[in-house]
Amino acid sequence: MQKILSDPMVIKEVMKLNLPKDAIVQCDPWMYGADRDSTRDTHKLIQSLLYVRAPHNHPDSNQYSFPLPFSAVLDVFLGKVVRIDALATGGKEDCLAYYTSGTHPMAHCVEHEYYHEIQKECPRQDVKPLHIVQPEGPSFTVTDENCIYWQKWSFRVGFHYREGMTLHDIRYDGRPLFYRLSMSEMTVPYGDPRSPYHRKQAFDVGDAGAGSTANTLSLGCDCLGSIKYFNGWLNDDKGNPVKAENVICLHEQDGGIGWKHTNHRTQHPAITRARNLVIQSILTVGNYEYVFAWVFMQNGNIEFETRATGIMSTSLIDVGKTSHWGNVVSPGVLATNHQHLFCLRIDPMLDGPENSIIQEESIAISQSEQENPHGNAWRVMKTIFERSGHADANPFTNRCFKIVNESVINPVSGNTVGYKLVPQPCQLILAGPDSVARRRARFAEHHIWVTRYRDGNLWAGGKWTNQSISEVDGVQDYASRNEDVRDRDIVLWHTFGMTHNPRVEDYPVMPVEIITISLKPSDFFDKNPALDVPQSRQEVNKSVLVQDSLQSGWKEMGGAECCGLKAKVWNSGTDMCL
Repeated sequence: MQKILSDPMVIKEVMKLNLPKDAIVQCDPWMYGADRDSTRDTHKLIQSLLYVRAPHNHPDSNQYSFPLPFSAVLDVFLGKVVRIDALATGGKEDCLAYYTSGTHPMAHCVEHEYYHEIQKECPRQDVKPLHIVQPEGPSFTVTDENCIYWQKWSFRVGFHYREGMTLHDIRYDGRPLFYRLSMSEMTVPYGDPRSPYHRKQAFDVGDAGAGSTANTLSLGCDCLGSIKYFNGWLNDDKGNPVKAENVICLHEQDGGIGWKHTNHRTQHPAITRARNLVIQSILTVGNYEYVFAWVFMQNGNIEFETRATGIMSTSLIDVGKTSHWGNVVSPGVLATNHQHLFCLRIDPMLDGPENSIIQEESIAISQSEQENPHGNAWRVMKTIFERSGHADANPFTNRCFKIVNESVINPVSGNTVGYKLVPQPCQLILAGPDSVARRRARFAEHHIWVTRYRDGNLWAGGKWTNQSISEVDGVQDYASRNEDVRDRDIVLWHTFGMTHNPRVEDYPVMPVEIITISLKPSDFFDKNPALDVPQSRQEVNKSVLVQDSLQSGWKEMGGAECCGLKAKVWNSGTDMCL
């Protein structure tokens, strides 16, 4: 973004701010977005958000604590800045007004660091090492470069610039389950109506690319234990292949108790510890990080876990003011309300390529002497999708969506074999129905979409999201074909996410926000598929009692204080340090 930072108009505006002479200005480029009166593709522009490094100018200092009150617009084709936009810095009392800050708009901003070398907080001293040890190595094997075998699971992993990590030909004990699983799209619309903030809407898959922004992962930090890394391939601006190293990691994790029962008559317990296989990729898209992980379980479940972290995109706010459009998280720093809306693409092949989708709900039966005399009963209502379309989550009826193969019957229950998805009942896109933000992300209007498979129908938000005016050739268009989807080659799409109204605790770096989506077998097997997991035993798990080591640590401290607080004198080795 050197063309922006070196532009005479930008330098002139920076000089007006009376910044220190050695201040370093940094630039976050944003896709320009579009205005409400746009009727055709917009001219390709970049809207910059500008910041200043903290006073000591460390290269890893948190620039987002010093936002500048103007934005430079770069014309991509001309290669130069074409105008300067003022940014509103007012609060609730100023409505949509501009120029409310005075001559020193950033004087009240303060340094607020997260990077360990420069943050003021001392690291905790009471964190002891925690080792993940597999003395005989992992239980998975990898053949043919990308084919993974783990216990009864097998699948292939892929990677490309747009979706990043993709999974293919997923099977359990040889039975086909899913042809392809991927994160199809995500959008992050912001809720500040003051121009040009209204244009802030990221499409982090369609615009930036989950593969293009994937991190190079490292041992002991991004993944713990015995790790297998996978490389990917991207290309440069001339089309030459560029190796993307360690963009996917594979490892096992303890999953807590898998199943347990203690016979209350004999007091004999039967218990297994669950073990999960995790395949993970991490993206850095400007200020935000996303951790995407597919988790395979011994009981046949597959989970998709999303972790959002990183730093919120900030703007300047006048001293002492608050805003309807976000929260003040540091002096002079407004973190804007926004949403993170993701869309999973699930291409099933349960015991074959021809599947159906059933919406299932638990509905209370009215009390009557003929059917429900005591008023305690409910009925499971099943509605099959005959034509392509959409649906929404409803936790009040326990609504779930089952992928079934109507040609294969479970020998125990007599039901069709299936896998069920319980959709996350998140808030969908809040932008108005006629807004550009809403028109660009029609996939975010519903939690569930069911479409007929067609080659190339991969992108929930459409193929071209960069400065789009509306979602074209996206999942809404796929569903609107009104095609037969019963007992056909189909695709299930799930929109999920979160409305992020920032907290002070989200700054200067955001603790991970975790969202988990589950695909669970439903009458697919004839018993608990994890029944054959070995029993958990002490000689395998090597657990140790902690009280002796605590007593030893107490003696070393040599006093009746712990962490600065008075504590009871230990006499039996069982009292807790308060």
